[in-house]
Amino acid sequence: MAPEVSTSPRRSTTGLRRFLDPGQQRDWIEGKADLRDADERSESLELRFKYVPRFQKLLRRPQAQEVLEILGFYGRNCIPIPRKSERQYWSVSCLPSTSDKPLVRVNASWMELFTLYADGEGIRARFLVHLSDFTTDHSPLQDHLDEALLEHCVTAPEDIGYFVPKGADMFGVKVRGSASIRRFLADRRALSAIRRFNLTHMNRGRNAYQASHCYSLADHMLA
Repeated sequence: MAPEVSTSPRRSTTGLRRFLDPGQQRDWIEGKADLRDADERSESLELRFKYVPRFQKLLRRPQAQEVLEILGFYGRNCIPIPRKSERQYWSVSCLPSTSDKPLVRVNASWMELFTLYADGEGIRARFLVHLSDFTTDHSPLQDHLDEALLEHCVTAPEDIGYFVPKGADMFGVKVRGSASIRRFLADRRALSAIRRFNLTHMNRGRNAYQASHCYSLADHMLA
């Protein structure tokens, strides 16, 4: 039986528990619910204008169109109530100034969720998920990893790799190439794992990366 998303008793009001009860969260993870989102977005014009130069710089990259299309799919399918939770519970950064030189990165709480990098003229992705979603018995044990499952989630086995970060039940998945990234995002079990991990961290409280939120990128995620 798959592990459940980390939730607290109903009395807790941290994170997305303010808007979604545990049953709604489980149904969304399993693809059984379409959650009602806000009609309007809350926006900081100062922050929007701050990152316009970085966004324009990204648009000049050969990977720009692929990045925006994949971000659009990610925003629609991997983040619950994305308009209502924008910036306060998740954010997206454009060309963040970190040593690994990503193109874009999605964060929640203090955690990286999803990152896209340049890979020559193409792209590669890094997903953080729970290890227990990719083991044969849903245990958080690396030697129980279901490598066949991972390879099934991409177009070619050589397109996928992984690493195990420090932390309980943590797992990093590296996917190379637009076609395999799209397939990974569309795979039912991989998508469920992404949703579960994202909710775990969105439930932990306010997003620590609000000041780096790029509204221009978010426009494509929320279109």
